[in-house]
Amino acid sequence: MLNIHQKYCRETFYDGKLVGFEPVYNGDFNFAYDVVDAIAQAEPLRRAMLWCNEAGEEHTFSFSDISKASNRAANFFASLGIGRGDRVMLILKRHYQFWFALLGLHKLGAVGIPATNQLTKKDISYRCNAAGVKAVICTTDGGVTEHVESALPDSPTVQIKISVHGQYKDWVNFDTEYLKFADTMQRAETRVEEPMLIYFTSGTTGMPKMVCHDFSYPIAHIVTAKYWQNVVPDGLHLTISDTGWMKSMWGKLYGQWFMEAGIFVCDFDRFHAEAILPLFAKYKITTFCAPPTMYRFFIKEDLSKYDLSSLKYACIAGEPLNPEVFNQFYKATGLKLMEGFGQSETTLVLFNPIGTEPKPGSTGMPNPAYQVDLIDRQGNSVPTGEVGEIVIRTPGKKPAGLFNGYYLDEERTKSVWSDGIYHTGDTAWRDEDGYFWYIGRNDDIIKSSGYRIGPFEIESVLMEHPAVLECAITGVPDPVRGQVVKATIVLAKGYAASEELKKELQVYVKKQTAPYKYPRVIEFVTELPKTISGKIRRIDIRGGADQ
Repeated sequence: MLNIHQKYCRETFYDGKLVGFEPVYNGDFNFAYDVVDAIAQAEPLRRAMLWCNEAGEEHTFSFSDISKASNRAANFFASLGIGRGDRVMLILKRHYQFWFALLGLHKLGAVGIPATNQLTKKDISYRCNAAGVKAVICTTDGGVTEHVESALPDSPTVQIKISVHGQYKDWVNFDTEYLKFADTMQRAETRVEEPMLIYFTSGTTGMPKMVCHDFSYPIAHIVTAKYWQNVVPDGLHLTISDTGWMKSMWGKLYGQWFMEAGIFVCDFDRFHAEAILPLFAKYKITTFCAPPTMYRFFIKEDLSKYDLSSLKYACIAGEPLNPEVFNQFYKATGLKLMEGFGQSETTLVLFNPIGTEPKPGSTGMPNPAYQVDLIDRQGNSVPTGEVGEIVIRTPGKKPAGLFNGYYLDEERTKSVWSDGIYHTGDTAWRDEDGYFWYIGRNDDIIKSSGYRIGPFEIESVLMEHPAVLECAITGVPDPVRGQVVKATIVLAKGYAASEELKKELQVYVKKQTAPYKYPRVIEFVTELPKTISGKIRRIDIRGGADQ
């Protein structure tokens, strides 16, 4: 074991807890060379990834395998004319070729743009044109190549088309062609401040934003893996995420390999709790992270039927954690879910570090890699107990892990990051122990009869009722109150929609929290609209337009 992560950070502890984290790196730091290749050279047989799919295929890749495959990929890409600074879109789901290709792009200094396979023609052409995409690497599964092909006439910057999982028309076949190239390469010149990764992320209005991270970004995920997910060398970590979502960078690559641990990847198309739960015992998964949606489906299963004894630690992120989910999972497994909060623009901002006692419903404490604060509308820090916006103060040098800005959009960048403060747009309050309690997005706050109501508290109350599988709280216009609270609810098995049930749920909320917060409007639905990451899309429920 190299303890390679120790080379790239200075950590400060007080009373056994991490209180300071400072990245250490040279101007040419490159994760693919300096971490993956370094581990491969020292311990070539160390397990890097255990991959399986729904068809029963399995592959175990060592760090040597990953190093050599990424070298082949880099040499292959270079032969096609892909080089430093070129933008390359990857639509590869959970296929293991994603890791070969992305690391190959890192080695060339090219910019990877992972994207979800759920994109359609309009989405793809917008992204290609906005980022000036030169090449697309795409799976042939599920008609994705057809969507890309249909978008190409409107995407003049795309010069190179590469298919994975078979030949498609005149596209270059990655699986056959990259094997023709050498598995060694001379280190290419890259600079740490240059763009390495772009993710498109949708806000509540307008077109998707291009979040750009440089080559220092992976170092900040040492905190993610070591101090939040509790990833250990020789362990096997599972984060449920498609590679088209930034969460895959949190849990399927950088921090885990800094810790020299294996990552577990199950290549599935749709999440089914009953299919995922047996994998913990079969593959001896030791640490796990998923959004609340997945945990909600887990706890609705009979967890006593599954052997989860290999699991030593579990984390949750993506949306605020309902206490009911925490309590039910703890009752079934003995594991306390450790919540974290961050954005595509950041790494972890708030988290429950290892060695601390989580408070169910609290998002945790600030990541010592950032200067996190809560401020009011005038930019002043708010006292304990008062709600403020979560911000990151950035005096002087940009902290590693925080994005460079929105690619090619200085105006939009300044709208969230100016005068040494990055605004997350999320609100919370801090208790006397330093724990943060999430309230909601500024856009999600409901203003009713002079009250400011955060959706999370009401959702947490409703989740305690046995009839509720999932729910989302939004505001709807009201001529008298301005807005009233609306609950959109997916019912658990065995329950049917009725006026009587609506009244029962309304009375339940009134008894559990302030009466003015109860949902005056309730709608029962079969499913809630979600992003690829599993986050509930409240903008869709409100009837807004998010493209």
